[in-house]
Amino acid sequence: ERYDLSSLRGCVTGAASIPVEMVVAMRERLGFETIVTAFGMTETSGLVTHTLRDDAPEVVASTSGCAIPNVEMRVVDDDGNDVAVGEAGELWVRGYQIAPGYMMGPSEVVPVADENGWLHTGDVVVMNHDGYIDITDRKKDMFIMGGFNAYPAEIERMMVEHAGVGLVAVIGVADERMGEVGAAFVVPSPQGAPTEQELIAWCREQMANYKVPRYVWFEDTLPLTASGKVQKPALRELAAKRLSES
Repeated sequence: ERYDLSSLRGCVTGAASIPVEMVVAMRERLGFETIVTAFGMTETSGLVTHTLRDDAPEVVASTSGCAIPNVEMRVVDDDGNDVAVGEAGELWVRGYQIAPGYMMGPSEVVPVADENGWLHTGDVVVMNHDGYIDITDRKKDMFIMGGFNAYPAEIERMMVEHAGVGLVAVIGVADERMGEVGAAFVVPSPQGAPTEQELIAWCREQMANYKVPRYVWFEDTLPLTASGKVQKPALRELAAKRLSES
């Protein structure tokens, strides 16, 4: 309120889950006319999908949009077969913007796409009937808790709805009985942190039991990449240390 924000016109979100309330606040308090969410990778020269100018805040917050023009997408199972609309699978992308390959030396280029031109992104997504995708998680970040596939990004998206959670990152850690269980690293919001027991109890009310983190650790900060993404490998090392000390 102390600043002139009249020059703000548009904003693009990405790389992290955001609550619907934040999109609404960005429009009402910051004055952005246009807010879109986009998804892309280095190998796709930046962009694969984006939401549209007139999409509702719920769509901007809960999806990564639809394919940009002249780009194809498939959602497939582990055998490369297309899954039904609404089911989770790996996102494959094909289009003009796919990079030729990785330069491994002066004369060696390793293709990033398969023989049919499809880039296997490694991202687990769900596509709706309108062609909009919801990125559930990185395929390698998924953990299996008691036979159920648990996706950290989905759990994080729900946990950030708690008033006391400012930032959260979830990983899977080994468990003798369940195989793997969730562990959450939480940076409290300015409103103050709940206790570990309070947050776990809240999670049990909001999500299926296999998604509820069994461990909650509060942190001042989380290790981030230069682009602002949480460094999950660093958190796995920290979790191993914490568990060995307990």
